[in-house]
Amino acid sequence: MDAQGHRHTDKPERDATLLRPDQAHIEEEQDKEIHGCSSHTKIGTMDSYSDTSDVERDAGISRFPTQQDHLGSDLQPNSTEIERIQTQKSQHSQTVGCSTLKSRASRKPLPAFGANKPYPPQLIDQEAYVVGFDGPDDPLHAQNWPFVDKLIIATMLGFTTFTASFGSAIFSTTIPHLQARFHVGSVVATLGTSLYVLGFATGPILWAPYSELKGRRSPLVFASFGFAIFNLAVAVAKDVQTVMICRFFGGFFGACPLTCVAAVFSDMFNNRSRGNAITIFAMAVFCGPLFAPFIGGFIVKSKLGWRWTEYITAILGFVCLGLNVIFLRETYAPQILVEKAATLRRATKNWAIHAKQDEIEIDFGELLEKNFSRPLRMLVTERIVLLITIYMSFIYGILYLFLTAYPLVFQRVHGMNPGVGGLPYFGLISGQLLAGLVIFLRQPAYERKLAANDNVNVPEWRLPDVIAGGICFAAGMFWFGWTGYKADIHWIVPTLSGLLLGFGLLAIFLPLFNYLIDSYLMFAASAIAANTFLRSLAGAAFPLFARQMFEGMGIEWASTLLGCLAVVMVPVPVWFYLQGEKIRRKSVYAQTR
Repeated sequence: MDAQGHRHTDKPERDATLLRPDQAHIEEEQDKEIHGCSSHTKIGTMDSYSDTSDVERDAGISRFPTQQDHLGSDLQPNSTEIERIQTQKSQHSQTVGCSTLKSRASRKPLPAFGANKPYPPQLIDQEAYVVGFDGPDDPLHAQNWPFVDKLIIATMLGFTTFTASFGSAIFSTTIPHLQARFHVGSVVATLGTSLYVLGFATGPILWAPYSELKGRRSPLVFASFGFAIFNLAVAVAKDVQTVMICRFFGGFFGACPLTCVAAVFSDMFNNRSRGNAITIFAMAVFCGPLFAPFIGGFIVKSKLGWRWTEYITAILGFVCLGLNVIFLRETYAPQILVEKAATLRRATKNWAIHAKQDEIEIDFGELLEKNFSRPLRMLVTERIVLLITIYMSFIYGILYLFLTAYPLVFQRVHGMNPGVGGLPYFGLISGQLLAGLVIFLRQPAYERKLAANDNVNVPEWRLPDVIAGGICFAAGMFWFGWTGYKADIHWIVPTLSGLLLGFGLLAIFLPLFNYLIDSYLMFAASAIAANTFLRSLAGAAFPLFARQMFEGMGIEWASTLLGCLAVVMVPVPVWFYLQGEKIRRKSVYAQTR
């Protein structure tokens, strides 16, 4: 189907003579992503379709009769089950190296069984001991939970995400006080913000595979604790080195909700409702840094002092920890089956019962490939990944650049104090809320379009919102710069520019994020990993030169430069809207339908 929505019924076949030299390797990777890493590592979340390892066959434990015995051998999962199975297999194999017990056991001879006993005979039917879900409506599966339960978890995790992004920006209000307290320059003081965002770049290296191996709840609880502790350490720090190191690790642990919460929403919500859930998640990510400056401004202006900006963040972190410990349920289907298998083992004393996830071990070679090598290779070789990542990195960097630009306009030019000077950020927040509302209102039309196309998604359908957002964002940059550089123009005028800027931020970021996922279904995790890393580097770097740029060039000309760069970016989604399918057809990673 082309970008205009015309359906293509025949998928063009690739000529074998035109394959790139590395395409055979890529197609081998695709086959591994679809069918699992080997015949022994396919992960069944609703049922099981793979062999078990040879070591498991040595267990020799007698089998209890199961419900399936009474129902007969004709019991098969329906299409909904199969779809979920394949989705979970793909999710897991994208981030976690998937060797099994057999791969390691085969490297050295097995030890003696012990107690003068021979190895017991193999189980006749190992698959009978692998647990699954009881049909597509099994209440254990997160997508079948009551809506109220999902809403509570989504709200709680939205707050956790908001807190992590809030912590990234509130530190910017302490920079003058940090300079005076520790006798450092503005660039060194600004590193506190940059290192936190750098933690956002490195955190997913741990949290992404951790969440795919051990489920969502464990990393979110652990990271909430680490986040609170390191922000508390910043609050009581006695030297600038401690501040900087703990800010980095605060961002590292804060990266967990940014990495895992979207995955939780994917676990709980189906294709129709997931879009709205991810929109709320994106708004939490972007609104957090914009709420922080005025709250931090009032704190540093009060008797509490700058340290209380970090105390407040730590308190919020402990609140998130308590909520996650008490209310957060495991949503990752393979881990739910692990817990189910453990319950059944204890209840029946049949220790052969297990889930497919129990067979998985970390293969560090494959982990490095999927989380380092492949994302970098895609960033260099895939035009869609490269250009979309550059655009999103620019937008994300501007978000953190505003932490310097807004104080220069509203505090230095208009003479506001730090607290009141942070209130104009509500212009940006209002613009983002407007963009979120537009995305919500457009969702039914998108669903109708999808249904009319036999539920075949076309990635380019995401891009009209990006084009509109790009135009609004560029216009907002010019508006902000040329109305905010002198006090003769009322402060409300540059404040209102935030409506266009905030609208553009979310309208660009969220659809492009979804466009990457839609374009690289089987390798979406690698595409997003490359995007997240470069984007977070931009968010860390932009604050370091923002003050020098705005003071050296002037507010109006610095904003003009950024506005011109934003204009240069606008043709990127236009090009992909017109030629995206053609580009994807030539790609060895992208999906064509």
